[in-house]
Amino acid sequence: MKKIFYLSLLICILIPGELLAWGTTGHRVVADIAEQNIKSGTQKKIARLLDNLPMAYWANWPDFIKSDKTGQWDNTFIWHYVNAPRNQSKEDFIAYIQSVKQENIYSEIPKLERTIADNVSSPEQKRVALIFLIHLIGDAHQPMHVGCEEDLGGNRISVLWFSDKSNLHSVWDSKLIDFEKYSYTEYSHILNIIPKEKKKELQAGTLEDWLYESHTLANEVYAGVNNEDRLSFDYSYKYKTAMELQLQKAGLRLAAILDQVFK
Repeated sequence: MKKIFYLSLLICILIPGELLAWGTTGHRVVADIAEQNIKSGTQKKIARLLDNLPMAYWANWPDFIKSDKTGQWDNTFIWHYVNAPRNQSKEDFIAYIQSVKQENIYSEIPKLERTIADNVSSPEQKRVALIFLIHLIGDAHQPMHVGCEEDLGGNRISVLWFSDKSNLHSVWDSKLIDFEKYSYTEYSHILNIIPKEKKKELQAGTLEDWLYESHTLANEVYAGVNNEDRLSFDYSYKYKTAMELQLQKAGLRLAAILDQVFK
């Protein structure tokens, strides 16, 4: 199994950037922020599962395996998002995602947490669950992963990013983040400069709360763009703070979850 894991990382060079949620940089930023904020005991347990490699190394693996041709991971492709109608109240939004029958990011994150915390789970089961959890907590904070089914979370909304053809989903996956020109370690260390009390504030809430925050941001994003719009400097300026806050929240909340499941 470990050989499959490592070989699958090579697949990343074949995957178009727009298929990678938060892009490779964004997911690594989230994982690195989390790693900077977990307890030392948690870090030791994670290091044993991940062969002493940083969480950022594995953060994009659940996207890379979308190019796997064996079919063994096909059931996981729908775990990365949950669709919901626009502009719902919090009560209606939670009721809606609770009613979705298909597996999704809301249904699977708690299952992954239970697998990691369960003493009956094998090291390999814990390892796979951990890698997916690292990734899906990131996805839960990318607003287009809590978008609308009819446009596939913005994938069907065509835009120009400066002069390049793109779509709204891709802009939020990678264009906004990569526009800053930081490496993932540079960005994660910048975004981790937060007062201790503020970190605790950002970690608060439930998965339902966090997904509703993403839903609310998704509504704002949808309202601010039309099909075939040209997005450039002004769009980056407008959403830079919101994008960075989502990365901070994802990293800090992932750290809190990991401390809980590995206690």
